Amino acid sequence: MAKRIKEKTAKIQENKDTRPCAVAKYVRMGASKAKRVLDTIRGKEYNVAKAILVNNTSLSAAPVLKVLNSAAANAEHNNGLNKDDLYVAECFADQGPSFKRVSFRGRGGVDTIIKRTCHITIILDVVKK
Repeated sequence: MAKRIKEKTAKIQENKDTRPCAVAKYVRMGASKAKRVLDTIRGKEYNVAKAILVNNTSLSAAPVLKVLNSAAANAEHNNGLNKDDLYVAECFADQGPSFKRVSFRGRGGVDTIIKRTCHITIILDVVKK
């Protein structure tokens, strides 16, 4: 049996990260492609990061922009923060499950096609003045 459940949950809530964040799961692209775009916006202010993503020609910029806008909306709605005071504190892309498909080849052979997915996470924080 579990002991001290109320004390444990109180301790977890006490240590919980309160920074606004957003996560997009099962995005249909490889994590390495998303990481390339996330590296360009890490540490930048919200408006600068948004401008970078809007002008980026990479196909992975669109889902990253959606996650960034979602995180800013979460900060505004849930925490009452102003979007102009935010910056990208952390951002990362983890590998998700892969869809395995087959492509039939000549002489009875088969090639395996791996369609990768990723989970994109962006955590914002308030700029210290």
